[in-house]
Amino acid sequence: MNHSQTANHAAADSAAPATKDDGFFGIYGGTFSPEALMPILEDLRVAFRHYQTDEDFLNDFRTILRDWCGRPTPLYYAENLSRRFGAKIWFKREDLMHGGAHKTNNAAGQVLLAKRMGKRRIIAETGAGQHGVATAMACAKLGMPCVIYMGAVDVARQSPNVERMKLLGAEVVAVESGGKTLKDAINDALRDWIATCETTHYVIGTAAGPHPFPTMVKFFQQVIGREARAQCLDQVGQLPDYALACIGGGSNAIGLFSGFVDDESVKLIGVEPGGEGIETQKHGAVLCKGSLAVLHGMRTLGLQDEDGQIFETHSISAGLDYPLIGPEHAYLRDLHRAEYVAINDDEAVAAFHEIAHYEGIIPALESSHAVAYGLHLAQSHPGSTILINLSGRGDKDMAHVKQYVAQHGLRRIAHPSTSSHGPQGDKS
Repeated sequence: MNHSQTANHAAADSAAPATKDDGFFGIYGGTFSPEALMPILEDLRVAFRHYQTDEDFLNDFRTILRDWCGRPTPLYYAENLSRRFGAKIWFKREDLMHGGAHKTNNAAGQVLLAKRMGKRRIIAETGAGQHGVATAMACAKLGMPCVIYMGAVDVARQSPNVERMKLLGAEVVAVESGGKTLKDAINDALRDWIATCETTHYVIGTAAGPHPFPTMVKFFQQVIGREARAQCLDQVGQLPDYALACIGGGSNAIGLFSGFVDDESVKLIGVEPGGEGIETQKHGAVLCKGSLAVLHGMRTLGLQDEDGQIFETHSISAGLDYPLIGPEHAYLRDLHRAEYVAINDDEAVAAFHEIAHYEGIIPALESSHAVAYGLHLAQSHPGSTILINLSGRGDKDMAHVKQYVAQHGLRRIAHPSTSSHGPQGDKS
């Protein structure tokens, strides 16, 4: 579904960040949505701007984060991996959040906001299922019915999370259209929202979509970066040299980066899925290989052919299987404030095993992409301090990883000098 009917083109032509509340980051972002949604998006923007400074709302949100979500999450020194790979590796343990991933921060915030706005129903999309689980949990806590849209392919490969959502009271709709993955789930969720927007709030799970969603998701996820920065100063005694996070749409990464974006000494690195192999470039790496696109309510970078058709993507990680990127990440790339690199399926699975074997932590496949690049970086920059956002736990991925290893084998983490994209990543 191409939502280009309505847009603020004057703001989109600006080369600087938006000075007014239109949701542009340079040329990226904005509101490219059907006319039927424009009043609803405006109501949401006004409500969000009000409640983000409302102390009653913020106190309720902080209480939920502390007492229900389990924040703050720990900063953990990976002693064994540090010794093995030659650098000081630290994990921000979002996998220890209630629900097993960072997604709970945003889901709780948006469902609380929707309830304050008088909405009576929640819908959401999900890829890996973690956002769906987080939304279902938040709806159960706050007494809101919800429907979760999920691509049929993702339903099959993430069945444990599907069962969790159903147990929590959510209705799960398997989407059979298109590639049957996250992009298609978003399309069906948007159709539902257009039809029911007066009473329904759509909880977008990543820092993407029409304004105010990228800004709003960042607001609810910036607790990650705020905690991580304070913990680094307290436990490490300094800021990290590198801060890494995996990138699908970009919510966990924008949350982490928000804590360090003003610290020029900290190099921000987003790690994208490279797909089955680095030669299959259309399968992933939106920020490395994408071009300007308008889809899902925003102007951003996407993987598309010469006719502007969006590619069907592939990643071993359902949560990274998305052909677009959040607009602020595209802007950070253009500013050269953040670097974006690609890790393929083999490398992610190898990292999944490394952290399990040497640290006793089973990470999500999404997080394993960031860990894989962090281990490359550790070998090529010995003695450096590397912070990796461990965005989720890997219980949901166990069967899929086992099947992958049976079909493809298990490769070791390669030294950066032998990696096909090198220690600095693909800068094309």
